[in-house]
Amino acid sequence: MSHAADTVHPVDPELAALLTAEESLQRDTIRLIASENYASAAVIAATGTVLTNKYSEGYPTRRYYEGQQNIDRIEQLCIDRAKSLFGAGHANVQPYSGSPANLAIYFAFLKPGDTVMGMALPAGGHLTHGWGVSITGTYFRPVQYGVRKDTGRIDLDEVRDLAKKERPKLLFAGGTAIPRTIDFAAFAEIAREVGAVFAADIAHIAGLVAAGVHPSPVPVADVVSTTTHKTLRGPRGGMLLCRETHQKAIDKAVFPGLQGGPHNHTTAGIAVALHEAAQPAFKAYAQQIVANARALAAALVEHGFDVITGGTDNHLVLVDVTGKGTAGKPLARALDAAGIVTNYNTVPFDPRKPFDPSGIRLGTPAVTSRGMREAEMKQIAAWMDAIAQAPADAALQARIRGEVKELTSRFPAPGL
Repeated sequence: MSHAADTVHPVDPELAALLTAEESLQRDTIRLIASENYASAAVIAATGTVLTNKYSEGYPTRRYYEGQQNIDRIEQLCIDRAKSLFGAGHANVQPYSGSPANLAIYFAFLKPGDTVMGMALPAGGHLTHGWGVSITGTYFRPVQYGVRKDTGRIDLDEVRDLAKKERPKLLFAGGTAIPRTIDFAAFAEIAREVGAVFAADIAHIAGLVAAGVHPSPVPVADVVSTTTHKTLRGPRGGMLLCRETHQKAIDKAVFPGLQGGPHNHTTAGIAVALHEAAQPAFKAYAQQIVANARALAAALVEHGFDVITGGTDNHLVLVDVTGKGTAGKPLARALDAAGIVTNYNTVPFDPRKPFDPSGIRLGTPAVTSRGMREAEMKQIAAWMDAIAQAPADAALQARIRGEVKELTSRFPAPGL
């Protein structure tokens, strides 16, 4: 039983048992969900402190509650670390997560009905970039760009032509299933040409950007949004980076525009994660994330998988599995039974429905946090190929799950 479960057990043994079960699951499986990671013990400890007891509406030195002597210093420390790490003029560390952070961008710069242009969800974009089922696609006029069918990559000439035709007031770059380097400078130029606010969503790649492994949008974007988990390896939270000229609009949009008091315990966890990300070891970690993703993609190609764009430049690998005679959902479930945790995902121009798509999405942040390297990626690809060839074989799943547990036992997970 973990320390947390041990503390909870005398009060709520039922929940303590679930906490213990989840810790075992995270310890004994290979976690390849691209948006997940392992926060350090220090980050987890910071989020489980008495800071959760405190209400702090407002910003440092400008609060609506008294007793903020320590809270102000904690939030300012987090802000200063974010500005330093990313080279930003201003940082707002209060958004509860990535989606609220993106909503704040809309509230800061747009009126209902204004045009927003973002990457289409089936092509790898995010719900909050103007997709129809999101509030961003119903309260605003959405325009989507996609990728080329022959390459699976963004065609910036097509993006420019569409922007000139539709004249968006907000242009988003970034998404949830983009395996290649995003040319933020090119997007910024397009935004300038049409008079749009340029927003870069780096929720998935923030850790890579912080480490210099992916180009940073901070020098060219009006505003940058991100989550603080994923490759950044912090707690579940959000953050906005912007030029000082946009500080007032962004801060006002977050509070009082969309939120009440910030989650101070999360702010503390973000501060710890930003401190960790500023250390030399984090750069090596981020470089290994990319090396592992490329090794995993290459091994999957060798096993006959259809890897979208043929590979990856970052942490993410998108795979169309229909060539293996299966689909994303049944394969993801079979892999999960074998101890390899992924998510089913649409692929560009997917003929199947989103809840039963053609692909799976993979990511290497969590396995890299455990210290796994290229050799382990090759083994993972081999296991995935075996499962794909017989997704209904329960005996095979059980055997591989045992092998997975043996492998993970040699690579302790941070924070567990």
